[in-house]
Amino acid sequence: MSKVQLAISPLTWSNDDMPSLGGEIALETCLAGMHQAGFKGSEMGVKYPRTTEELKPKLEENGLVLASGWYSLELCHRSVEEEIEAVQSHLALMKGCGCKVMVAGEVSNTVHGDIEAPLSGRVVLTEEEWKEYGAKVTQFADYLKEHGVRLAFHHHVGTIFETPRDFEMFMQYTGPSVGLTFDTAHTTYGGGNAAEIIRLVGERIVHFHTKDVRLDVMKDAREKDLPFLKAVLNGVFTVPGDGDLNWDEIFAALKNFDYEGWLVVEAEQDPAVAHPQTYADMAYKNLTAYVAKAGL
Repeated sequence: MSKVQLAISPLTWSNDDMPSLGGEIALETCLAGMHQAGFKGSEMGVKYPRTTEELKPKLEENGLVLASGWYSLELCHRSVEEEIEAVQSHLALMKGCGCKVMVAGEVSNTVHGDIEAPLSGRVVLTEEEWKEYGAKVTQFADYLKEHGVRLAFHHHVGTIFETPRDFEMFMQYTGPSVGLTFDTAHTTYGGGNAAEIIRLVGERIVHFHTKDVRLDVMKDAREKDLPFLKAVLNGVFTVPGDGDLNWDEIFAALKNFDYEGWLVVEAEQDPAVAHPQTYADMAYKNLTAYVAKAGL
């Protein structure tokens, strides 16, 4: 029996960072489409109810469970105590829905959500700043672990955690309680090779986002220093198997660590251009084949 399960983010239908993309698509349409494609799990989106009592039944009606949900960290500006206070309602939702991991990324100083901000304007931490930040995020992760939820820190272009150097800093200055949400496309967009980075950080991976990259679009966006959201609109991302990444190599690297957990399709595109159900179906078919071939 496979130790991995397949989930999909509602971003295929409706974009959280750009509500104009798929804003008119109902939550019920997203959930029914996930089930139709074959997925067993979903991640949170802005249209999802924020209480266990409302959310769980909606998911269960469509044969789904909650794989995780994004939490916006502000540890560059907050104390650990302030962050612990801020996370309470989200932590209750994760626990109530049976999630084992919480996806989280640092947003207090990011440029990725600003459609006018070039990616070159991202904040780059010094090694000393990484040391300080790593200590804080480790303390926060220790707290979550005490409550039965593993922090799954998400690296993301436009944030403090983007490049291969940032992966090295993360591994050096965060403790083992800090798990990682590994994202194949953000690794690539940040200048890394996904399979190589997995071999570096595999022991920390507790959650896995699968999205493909159209390398020509990425190269153009980097050369023009485009804002992240403009690259998304240009089609930089797609579902696994529809872009240019080497998925056999990626899954072989993941297999070396006997990864257990969710494989989540998170490939934001414009639903008016990339028909959501078509891409959800394609993603499920391709991921199922990659998992079987890798023996995961």
